[in-house]
Amino acid sequence: MFYRPEDGHGLPRNPFKAVVAPRPVGWISSRDVDGTENIAPYSFFNAVADEPPQVMFASTGAKTDQKGSKDSVSNIRRTGIFCVNIVEHAMRTQMNATSGDYGKDVDEFACAGLARAPCETIPCSRVAGAPAALECRLTKIVRLRGEANCMMLGEVTGIHLRDDCLSDGRFDVLKCQPLARLGYRDYARITELFEMTRPSD
Repeated sequence: MFYRPEDGHGLPRNPFKAVVAPRPVGWISSRDVDGTENIAPYSFFNAVADEPPQVMFASTGAKTDQKGSKDSVSNIRRTGIFCVNIVEHAMRTQMNATSGDYGKDVDEFACAGLARAPCETIPCSRVAGAPAALECRLTKIVRLRGEANCMMLGEVTGIHLRDDCLSDGRFDVLKCQPLARLGYRDYARITELFEMTRPSD
């Protein structure tokens, strides 16, 4: 099968996100200038550099109570800070609860019953029990083609690692089983690893 996106795929549902999978879930917490906190999951998320550490997430679509964006984008645009909370399998239900279409004045931490903790380098909350959290300062907003599509780039200024996720000095993904987003309504978790050595090593 071959199709051009502009011509349509002819399938019951768009396969694009199922093809580009798995994708890590960035659970983005932010705070508006009035102090209202927000947390929402984004599956267009990844690390883009490690020295200094930098991440990105992309937002698609807009809410009716935000002008051309979503709450996370609007908050970050005004404050310049955000935190990426890594979602473990055990927190999947709470993560899903924060994906609802809530009003901009609603605190999703409270809706999902999430305990929060203060960040160290930015004025924002993080998920207290998350296996890892990346405190970030916005470096750039890139407008993408398509209505209300944009990419947020940030430099990581602080990293939290949950102690029980460390094994022999390494962050152990098998202990937290991070959640991965697939296509449609599908998710996966990491339960098995294998190692490969580069030819130059």
